[in-house]
Amino acid sequence: MSTTKSKTARPRKSGAADAARKGPRVIRKYPNRRLYDTVESRYVTLADIRRLVLERIDFLVVDRKSQQDITRSILLQVIAEQEGGGEPVMSRDFLSQVIRSYGSGLQEFVGRYLEESIHLFAREQREIRDRFRNVVGVDPVDAVTAIAQKNYQRWRSVQDEVFGRLTRALGTREDREQ
Repeated sequence: MSTTKSKTARPRKSGAADAARKGPRVIRKYPNRRLYDTVESRYVTLADIRRLVLERIDFLVVDRKSQQDITRSILLQVIAEQEGGGEPVMSRDFLSQVIRSYGSGLQEFVGRYLEESIHLFAREQREIRDRFRNVVGVDPVDAVTAIAQKNYQRWRSVQDEVFGRLTRALGTREDREQ
């Protein structure tokens, strides 16, 4: 392990020391809104948090003052940063529908639905990659792109149906209350 600590130092890879550490890596958020990685002993950015997610490194973000777990809030900031730059994953309509689901009786259902959908998508991606490893002479990029488009269309169709029902249910409830 390198003993130099600089702002540009790349994080060390997981090793025996990381395996011996119990629990997730702790990132502390200070009142000055800076994030401090207690494993790497340096301040980190949202880009660094994104890297931890991409590398599947388990971590927890704790507010230094209140000691509250604010990991979800930081992850939402990472998503907002990603959505703001380049091509967004979530459409304006999708985000509006998610916002409308808060406070409704379907909030828990919508959350579980979205989580299960992304798990299904990831599992299908893994299965496709595994199949391609065993197939010779097939262009995996074209095939994966086509399947991803098909999965996206299916997911979009189910999403439209769920949010259509949600909208109708909320509209019916509001009509009754008037």
